[in-house]
Amino acid sequence: MSGHHHQCTENPPNLDPNSGSGHVEKLGNLDTYVSGSTHSKLAVLLVSHVFGYETPNLRKLADKVAEAGFYAVVPDFFHGDPYNPENQDRPLPIWIKDHGQEKGFEESKPIVEALKNKGITSIGAAGFCWGAKVAVELAKQKLVDATVLLHPSRVTVDDIKGVNIPIAVLGAELDQVSPPELVRQFEDVLASKPEVKSFVKIFPSVKHGWTVRYNENDPSEVEAAEEAHKDMLAWLTNHVK
Repeated sequence: MSGHHHQCTENPPNLDPNSGSGHVEKLGNLDTYVSGSTHSKLAVLLVSHVFGYETPNLRKLADKVAEAGFYAVVPDFFHGDPYNPENQDRPLPIWIKDHGQEKGFEESKPIVEALKNKGITSIGAAGFCWGAKVAVELAKQKLVDATVLLHPSRVTVDDIKGVNIPIAVLGAELDQVSPPELVRQFEDVLASKPEVKSFVKIFPSVKHGWTVRYNENDPSEVEAAEEAHKDMLAWLTNHVK
C-alpha cells in the first residue's frame, strides 16, 4: 500500500458508540451524533475521517464546539461501515469505492436542509481528511457559511479556487497526503482573492490526521491537536454568526 494512503489509516482509533456527552439521532436520513443546544441558531457540521463518527476524539471535539454555543452534528456518512484496518479483504482503495467523497457530499445536502428546518440560520463545516473534500464541496456550492479543512485528503487547487466563503486550512508539516507544498499553493490561491477571508497554517512536526488521531497519553500530540482545535473554533466563531 502506498505511503500516501498509509497516513490516512495509521493510528486507528478505538471506536466507541457511547463516547461523547451528546447522543445519536437521525438527521437527513443519517444516524448523526449531535451535541449542544437545539435552540442555537448556529450549527457546525463535522465531517469525519475514514474511521467515522464513533471516533471518541472527534466526538470530544464536537462537544467542544457545542460548548462554544453551536449545535454540533457528526453524521455517519459510512452507514455503519467505517474503514476497518483489521479487515484484510477491504483495504482502503476497495473500501473507498463504496464510500466516495462525492457520495458523501450528496448525502450532506439533506443534513444541511434538516438543520435549516430546525431553525438554524448559519452553518459552518469542518472536514477532517476524507471529510475535508466534502466540506470544500459544501463551501463551493455555498451550502455553508464558513469552512475549515483539517489535513485534507484529495482537495485540489481547483477546489480552493472555487471557494468564495471564509475558509481556513490547517495542514501538517509531515503530511504526505496534502503536503505543505500543496497547502502553500492553496494559500497562494486564497491570497489572490482578498475578498475571500482565509486563514492557512502549517503545524510543525505533526502528521496527517493529527487533530483527531492523536495519542491522548502524549502531551505534545495533545497540545498540537488542541492548538488546531482552538484555531478551528476561532474561525467558526468569527464567521458562523
